[in-house]
Amino acid sequence: VQLQASGGGLVQAGGSLRLSCAASGLTFTFSTYTMAWFRQAPGKEREFVALIRSSGSSTAYAESVKGRFTISRDNAKNTVFLQMNSLKSEDTAVYSCAAKHVGTARYNYWGQGTQVTVSS
Repeated sequence: VQLQASGGGLVQAGGSLRLSCAASGLTFTFSTYTMAWFRQAPGKEREFVALIRSSGSSTAYAESVKGRFTISRDNAKNTVFLQMNSLKSEDTAVYSCAAKHVGTARYNYWGQGTQVTVSS
């Protein structure tokens, strides 16, 4: 199983980035997995950012990103996206995607992460 995240980079505060995470090698159909984004800033614990359930109609966000970030998925391309707008310096972190099959409590699969740096 491989979750390949991309789209990170350096952006000024107030700018936007769109992250992508392409999945391959999953046991079940991609559409049956809940997909999520997490991030980890230097010296901090990994934290939840957003998730999108298998149906694609249900999403959830961390309070810190609500109204600024949007998670979406393209099941035909086995890809999940994170559109990040109005970026702040505190959004600087390594962003990783994760997958768990429907009915599973924990995320089984993790990507390697992509660096997002927001300059103030």
